[in-house]
Amino acid sequence: MSNHTPHNETPSEDPVEDIVSAMPIVLPLAGAVLMFLLAFIAISMA
Repeated sequence: MSNHTPHNETPSEDPVEDIVSAMPIVLPLAGAVLMFLLAFIAISMA
């Protein structure tokens, strides 16, 4: 049950850091798409 990997391995690239760098672009675009879809649904139901 012990871990047989050596302790001198360098940590790999963190995938979260790649996602966080894209957040200022992705979040406003996702918000705009969501508002458009909600407005489209509201107008079509009216």
